[in-house]
Amino acid sequence: MTSKACYTGIGSRSCPYDIQRLMTRIAVFLGRRDYVLRSGGAVGADAAFEAGVSDSSLKEVYLPWRGFNQRHSQYEGVDLKALQMAESFHPAWDRLSTGAKELHARNCYQVLGRGLDDPSAFVVCWTKGGKMAGGTAQALRIARHYGISVLNLGNDKNLSHVMECLNSDQVFA
Repeated sequence: MTSKACYTGIGSRSCPYDIQRLMTRIAVFLGRRDYVLRSGGAVGADAAFEAGVSDSSLKEVYLPWRGFNQRHSQYEGVDLKALQMAESFHPAWDRLSTGAKELHARNCYQVLGRGLDDPSAFVVCWTKGGKMAGGTAQALRIARHYGISVLNLGNDKNLSHVMECLNSDQVFA
């Protein structure tokens, strides 16, 4: 388990550029407070959060398989426990390809850490309209189950709250 507080920084690959810039700012802000980013190595939101973390000890990038997006990380691949957990949260597991199942299992680590027993303090994400959508929805279902607060920047109220906290130098969880 990580001894520092962790947060999950994720979201849609089609995240708007202005929100991506905000995600990078959030990651810098939280990194200065020794929060560890958990993300998934995807383009868009994940990459934006990662861009704000210069200290590699302050990020855990969970890749579903070695070489995902031409990336490497100490956190590569998924195990049977993560696959089983992912299945329990996904509404149409039997319709997914093997790769999609591995992507969804990777989401379990993003929220709960490598041992699946160390919940993030909170999740910061973006989905269009703040809706439960795409692969991000899997992570949000897991967070909801574990009582982890979610700040979806696609929701105007959450976005305003995060901006107020950044401007007043307060952590927003």
